[in-house]
Amino acid sequence: MTHRAEVPSAVVIGLEVGVAQIRAVAMAPDGSLVHSGRRPTRADRGPDAVLETVLEYAADLARHHAPSAAGIAVPGLVGEATGTSVFAAHLGWREIPVRRWLAEELDVPVAFGHDVRTGGLAEARLGAGRSCRSFLYVPVGTGIAASMVLDGYAPGGDGELGHVVVRPGGDPCPCGGSGCLETIASAAAIARRYRLATGEARVTARDVQARAAAGDGTAAAIWQEAVEGLAEVLTAAVGDSAPERIVIGGPLSLAGRTYLDPLRKALSERLTSPDPPRVVASALGRRAAALGAALLAQDLRPPRHPAGAEAAGHHSA
Repeated sequence: MTHRAEVPSAVVIGLEVGVAQIRAVAMAPDGSLVHSGRRPTRADRGPDAVLETVLEYAADLARHHAPSAAGIAVPGLVGEATGTSVFAAHLGWREIPVRRWLAEELDVPVAFGHDVRTGGLAEARLGAGRSCRSFLYVPVGTGIAASMVLDGYAPGGDGELGHVVVRPGGDPCPCGGSGCLETIASAAAIARRYRLATGEARVTARDVQARAAAGDGTAAAIWQEAVEGLAEVLTAAVGDSAPERIVIGGPLSLAGRTYLDPLRKALSERLTSPDPPRVVASALGRRAAALGAALLAQDLRPPRHPAGAEAAGHHSA
């Protein structure tokens, strides 16, 4: 079912540029989805090719949905005021004026944000954070980051948790360091470490989780080290902020209780607060950041008024 015939000028599109996939949504004013899709990022082709794919995908969406605005979420270090991808290691991007180029491609207003903040925004408005005042949103995928959300707003200061050193002298990290959390607790690291330990190719983090649950000792050790490392860093991240919840996003959240229960246990052993945050899975899954980008695009649109309202003096501020 599509809303294009009913609200062609009110639809917005949102894109998230991930390391493996570019995810996109087209959203109607009531928050319902007109479209949801994805395309391979193929970051191995180089930064220019990735950007070209993003612009082509956005243009295709615009041809089908005639959006009034667009939003885009990107990883790494961003300049939100300038709409710039300052540095995205896994994409090879440095100082890319993403918002300007996307606005030129689509000829509509474009909102720009960090993928973790936009994901947190979406969880606050549409997902696992709707009923609480404060939560820490932590997507665990190729990288690991966090965003504190307060009263439905992600004010910034996102933590690149994946680059906190937890195993000094450990495996090299794309950031240039070694022993970072990302090298043991990200989905990619879990799969890589199991492949190196067993010599088996084409194993995913979900495969490692299933094998750990089935009694594979190597898988269980790698899985547990990942959980313990994340719990160690989250304990410091929670600190004095005392969020009501920790919302775990990304592909590992799909592992359910086999991931969340050990994480809850590891956190409870470290946190001294009498009322520790509740650990829950994302309600929006891998689409959270794309949905958040669409919500940012909706925020760009001026309020709709009944016909003749402007003539009567009812102007928006």
